[in-house]
Amino acid sequence: MPPILALLLATLQFLVSTNAQNDFKQKCLAFKPDTLTQSSILQILEHIPANTSLAFPGNDESCNRASQLISSEACRVALTIPTSNRSGIVFELFLPTPEEWTGRFLGTGNGGIDGCIKYEDMAYGLRHGFAVTGSNNGHNGTSGFAFLHNPDIVTDFSYRSLHTTATAGKTLVRAFYGKPHTKSYYIGCSGGGRQAIQSASLYPTDYDGIIAGAPGVNFNYMSSWRASFYPLTGPKNSSDFIKAETWQGLIHDEILRQCDELDGVRDGVLTDPGLCAGIFDPETLLCGEKGGQCLSEKQVEVVRQVFSPLHGENGELIYPGLQPGAEVRATERLLSGTPFPYSEDWFKYVVFSNPSWDPATWTIRDATVAEAMNPGNARSWPDTLAPFRDRGAKMMIYHGGADQQITGFNTERFYHRLSSSMDHTNEQLDDFLRFFRIPGMGHCSGGLGAWQFGQTGAAGVEFEPGMNVLAAVVDWVENGKAPEMILGTKFVNDTVDMGVDYQRSHCRYPFRSTYIGGDSKDVDSWACKLP
Repeated sequence: MPPILALLLATLQFLVSTNAQNDFKQKCLAFKPDTLTQSSILQILEHIPANTSLAFPGNDESCNRASQLISSEACRVALTIPTSNRSGIVFELFLPTPEEWTGRFLGTGNGGIDGCIKYEDMAYGLRHGFAVTGSNNGHNGTSGFAFLHNPDIVTDFSYRSLHTTATAGKTLVRAFYGKPHTKSYYIGCSGGGRQAIQSASLYPTDYDGIIAGAPGVNFNYMSSWRASFYPLTGPKNSSDFIKAETWQGLIHDEILRQCDELDGVRDGVLTDPGLCAGIFDPETLLCGEKGGQCLSEKQVEVVRQVFSPLHGENGELIYPGLQPGAEVRATERLLSGTPFPYSEDWFKYVVFSNPSWDPATWTIRDATVAEAMNPGNARSWPDTLAPFRDRGAKMMIYHGGADQQITGFNTERFYHRLSSSMDHTNEQLDDFLRFFRIPGMGHCSGGLGAWQFGQTGAAGVEFEPGMNVLAAVVDWVENGKAPEMILGTKFVNDTVDMGVDYQRSHCRYPFRSTYIGGDSKDVDSWACKLP
């Protein structure tokens, strides 16, 4: 092509692009979202150029989200939407350009008991052509103080915020583009995973495809399980307190000595922590005549209880124990000699409505009280998802094998609960729900395992069904291709620019990732087999 023609073509393309951007900007700024959602108040309406670092000066500091890079052009809408006469939510919506919109709608969740919008998940969905929503879950920041004497906000946290966000988001998407979304999806982990199960259970028509990571289901008992660690370990200045370096060195090393090679490979990753939970004996660490680093009898019993299930007042199982292998990072919270903040706030501000309640006084009786009260119906422990199943919706659940905040054993228990109560075989559950265990992954991300598979941000991971969980659920919903496994990636030092360390195919439950020989970092050296 002659240079003059190439220049003219480039100029024409630039003008077309500029005009399209100007048209989208004008369309965005002329939008009237507050007139379309009942009693809402417009807080922000702005056009966001591609590659903008968006600041959030009004975001609570405890959310630790002061800014977010938005790589795709978007129209941003922020509203306050009342949910009762004394509660309401902050609602956000990112709308891609008509050319970039895939017709898909994506809801994002929160974490813990917090009211922190996950802007990183919103930016992730936007980047892949979703119209994306998020909300503050009815309150601001990570504290539960807003719950005190206001059960309406507890209800928002439990389920109402997510449903309100889905409803408002779909209304605004239809008005903005002049047509409805084609399919709706949801992604969330931890507290966001709990929200996922609540949504599927209480509002089965809200989403066509759901990703539930490390779901904090059985919430009241989970809060009690977390609360139980502080009275068990004692404060960090107590005489028998086990220090972080002891957990991370002596105890972790002994767990690996007893369990690391149960999967056939010594690599610091317990492929199935359940195998270790059945055999690990902390008695080998008891101080004796040999001396050296060791544990007292009381400390050995603490270790034993940390990895043991929590039983209720009548001896019934209410929550499984910590997974072996999770103890290293559990020293940051569960084993830190300080109260677990989310549990402390739940009991202080919700269960007992007493800001002076002392978490050191927690007993198993408190677990009974919290469960009986079930504030805001936050339990999130359904025994059926039949309405969700019957409308053809799909769910993918994942949980890390070294989760330091929510034991993955409880997600396995939830899977079996559904199987039993719905009278479903594994194959029947597979029709609408698939659960993937991620060896070596911590809480939602991180760890020694191949933990990057598109669950959040997806840095360095292509948007392909075989290696990206969001792409996989889209493929399942829209093309009927159910995921058999998900390929996880571990980058060197968890840094994309340093390249891939190894990859591992994560199996759908009850299949187990099984070493079949060869280089353990070779993806073909492992296969999914039934135990």
